[in-house]
Amino acid sequence: MFDDTRRRSRALLLALCLSLLLPCSFQPLPAFADDAADIAILDRTAKAFSSVVKKAGPAVVQIVVEKNATLGDLRQTPFDELFSDPFFEQFFGRQFGQRQPRGRDRIMKQQAAGSGFIISADGYILTNHHVVAKADTITVRLADEREFKAKVVGTDPQTDVALIKVAGQNLPVLPLGDSDSLEVGEWVIAIGSPFQLSKTVTVGVVSAKGRNRMGMADYENFIQTDAAINPGNSGGPLLNIRGEAIGMNTAIFSRSGGYMGIGFAIPINMAKNIEQQLRSSGKITRGWLGVMIQDVDEELARQFGSGERHGALVSEVSPGSPAEKGGLQQGDLIVAMNGRKVDNVSDLRNRIAETQPDTDVSLRVLRDGQEKTLSMRIGSQPKDLASGDRQRSRSGMGSGILDSMGLSLQDLSDDVARQFGYDKNQGVLIASVEPGSVAEAAGLESGQIVEEINRSRVRSIRDVPKALAMGRDGKQVLLRVRSEAGSRYIVLRAE
Repeated sequence: MFDDTRRRSRALLLALCLSLLLPCSFQPLPAFADDAADIAILDRTAKAFSSVVKKAGPAVVQIVVEKNATLGDLRQTPFDELFSDPFFEQFFGRQFGQRQPRGRDRIMKQQAAGSGFIISADGYILTNHHVVAKADTITVRLADEREFKAKVVGTDPQTDVALIKVAGQNLPVLPLGDSDSLEVGEWVIAIGSPFQLSKTVTVGVVSAKGRNRMGMADYENFIQTDAAINPGNSGGPLLNIRGEAIGMNTAIFSRSGGYMGIGFAIPINMAKNIEQQLRSSGKITRGWLGVMIQDVDEELARQFGSGERHGALVSEVSPGSPAEKGGLQQGDLIVAMNGRKVDNVSDLRNRIAETQPDTDVSLRVLRDGQEKTLSMRIGSQPKDLASGDRQRSRSGMGSGILDSMGLSLQDLSDDVARQFGYDKNQGVLIASVEPGSVAEAAGLESGQIVEEINRSRVRSIRDVPKALAMGRDGKQVLLRVRSEAGSRYIVLRAE
């Protein structure tokens, strides 16, 4: 009896277990189906990348440049400076230089390689300025192994863009996209000849846009990408998933000289603007406003009546400049140009430079906390500003006048004014700066002059107390300080 009951219990338990297990045995089927769908997506993605490369690849070229020099002048030539420059070596490596060791008068050959891409069927090619600058010969090698000698149509060192030309016909052309529509996170593809390995393809995403202050060019607005860029990629295209060039690979951030996940490309819209000017005239004409401007931090934004940290603060207006004629003043905070927000100094500089001379623009500014719209006509950048115009930001110089801030001031004597190249009544002289003080931390040095305190002009020590009394509170002072680099606003806050 007891055995029968035990057998029935075991049977019931077994039946229950089977009822629970049977449905589970069919669970892997949907998982297999999902895996198949995912694989199909990956397959389509891979084929999409492959299709882009097949279409774009024929228009991407390898560029080999050469220069002949004697051993005696090898280290004195501008071309040698190009090849020995760390920026150049970062892309091409020292292994590309070829030298013959014997005889100071023996002809030596230097060689390096970069990349480029064809933008017209009759042979116009975009590349970097630093790839072809000072070269004696330029050889362009196509994907089908055809070779052409190239000539330089024109270059722009300020953006590192160059246009060269080969005598070809019906050449494959790479379509140009719109870099302004590019979004962070988009897929991008880099094609070039790193380490002379032609037709090398790497894939990544847009890591950031609008990178500047990299110190690689005067006008910087780089696209940052994690697509692998190595020596020899310089001048090659950065493509979107539609196979359009949206950038020109230009630089890498590297402590080793090789890929570290950070590369930079010139936006194609900037390159197109340069290319069009080089093709039509062989030179670049840039717009010019005639101001010194600086970025706005939280303190400066508050001092100049802005609730946001954006815009470009005018610290100086050149006499007779378009800015002066248009009514722009020291202390104006430029927050928009032609209705579009100005993010920072680099943003405004690039947009002014890209505007053709004699073009009318509108600037929205904050002046004494009040918004104003000014109209002015952009001028042409003077030739002497080609390598460093007065629209670029300057290193900060400024401080307070309170003893607690470590600053000592004195009147500007005739002798001191002549010594430092100032006018007699231009301001008050910074006589000394206390080590470790707020003034020193702000970058102040003796010999600089304070022209304004709290937006009030100071021409002698007698003007200082009144100017200090105009401050918004007793803990901070707004100064405009002049040095050899020009003038700049700064806010000093007491510790």
